[in-house]
Amino acid sequence: MPSAIFRIWRGAVAPRDAGPAARHDAGFVDYSLEITPGMVVLDAVHRIQAEQAPDLAVRWNCKAGKCGSCSAEINGMPRLMCMTRLNHLPLDRPVQIEPMKTFPIVRDLVTDVSWNYSVKRRIRPLAPRPPDAADGTWRMQQQDMDRVQEFRKCIECYLCQDVCHVLREHQGFDAFAGPRFFTHIAALEMHPLDRDSRLRELREEFGLGLCNITKCCTKVCPEYIHITDNAIIPLKERVVDEFYDPLKKLFRRKKGSAPA
Repeated sequence: MPSAIFRIWRGAVAPRDAGPAARHDAGFVDYSLEITPGMVVLDAVHRIQAEQAPDLAVRWNCKAGKCGSCSAEINGMPRLMCMTRLNHLPLDRPVQIEPMKTFPIVRDLVTDVSWNYSVKRRIRPLAPRPPDAADGTWRMQQQDMDRVQEFRKCIECYLCQDVCHVLREHQGFDAFAGPRFFTHIAALEMHPLDRDSRLRELREEFGLGLCNITKCCTKVCPEYIHITDNAIIPLKERVVDEFYDPLKKLFRRKKGSAPA
């Protein structure tokens, strides 16, 4: 059977404020492994864990590309280990596997992604309008729901957060929510039942204006969500319409309301 070299980053807990360079204090370790047809990167990591490095820390759950737990950087590209097939990688050189750079390292391939959960708690949930049917339910058009269904495919692997240059350069940057949560807010703002507005928070609290729409988040999404085109850009347009449209500002002044 053919063999391949897997270069895996090994390291213990790094201080939260140590920055991305701290990952090099431990370093990479090479493991040689015989591979079989159909193997994915996570299979190789499990084999290495079982046969050569029982103390190797790796996070995983479903091994089906639906839990988002096994996110890592493979040959420099943020990917799910369970969905990256070895026959799609160049095996004539070491396959480099390292933890996501944007988040603090816990150990080896495991990172601390808890910051993302604190961001999500700051987002106001769906605020549905009153039921419009006699049986206490709502009536919606399917075409209105089709738009937000795409966003619900997100598995929260945080690969988009990892590749985002704003978050990568500023770990735990609370003034910027990141592409995952812009998608979440878009799902709420575009929901046909929602009657709330989160545009002011997008502008002032979540830093939507800091995104320069490079589409790197869309490129790494394992669910092929069009994060930039279908979520971030429409939200930017709504914020501009709400706060920077000169006609709206003039209308507010005529009504006596305070300018935004």
